[in-house]
Amino acid sequence: MHHTESNLIEINNKIKNKISSLSLDQYDPKVIAVSKTFKERDILPLLDYGHCDFGENKVQEALLKWGNLKKKYKNVKLHMLGKLQTNKAKYAVEIFDYIHSLDNLKLANKLANEIHKKNKKVKMFIQINLGGEKQKSGIEPNDLETFYRSCLLLKLDIIGTMCIPPDNQDPKFFFKELLNLNNKIKLPEISMGMTNDYLEALEFRSTYLRIGTGIFGKRTN
Repeated sequence: MHHTESNLIEINNKIKNKISSLSLDQYDPKVIAVSKTFKERDILPLLDYGHCDFGENKVQEALLKWGNLKKKYKNVKLHMLGKLQTNKAKYAVEIFDYIHSLDNLKLANKLANEIHKKNKKVKMFIQINLGGEKQKSGIEPNDLETFYRSCLLLKLDIIGTMCIPPDNQDPKFFFKELLNLNNKIKLPEISMGMTNDYLEALEFRSTYLRIGTGIFGKRTN
């Protein structure tokens, strides 16, 4: 068994145990295997195992890596997790099924144009900058409801919210805040929790866990 497969099985078991300890029924979060910088040889064992959700941070890398793989593995759902520039929106719509990093109105308009032009279905998360960090993308929490309404007018398929908590701070504070914001606009999905904090994210009903290092190992580039 390939190490990525055994790592994923171990993570899934930890998730099941955590959900059981929380006594939550009908709660089945999805694991996004974050395959950025990893080669096809690292991804194929997971595809053959039957895993469907994968995440990339760069449009160009995703196009090169997943163009043929998505034709062969029809059930794959590809998630854009990194900062998306408006000039890459056209290509992002071509390859991605989900975009987790919708963070400004200019990008929303561009994505709407491309989606309607191509008649493509792309599900989206609004990224929120909960820590007020200048180096991170995301809209301000106070702007969420206004931004969400603008996205609806553009007929974008907004399914949830996403955050990346500040480093070296308790992620639970930010997970709770995102859950509250998500509930305020009544969205069904939440994208939060990574290798170091995905079990904590389950306490706040995350539905998409973005796990890279825990599955593939440490990146070398």
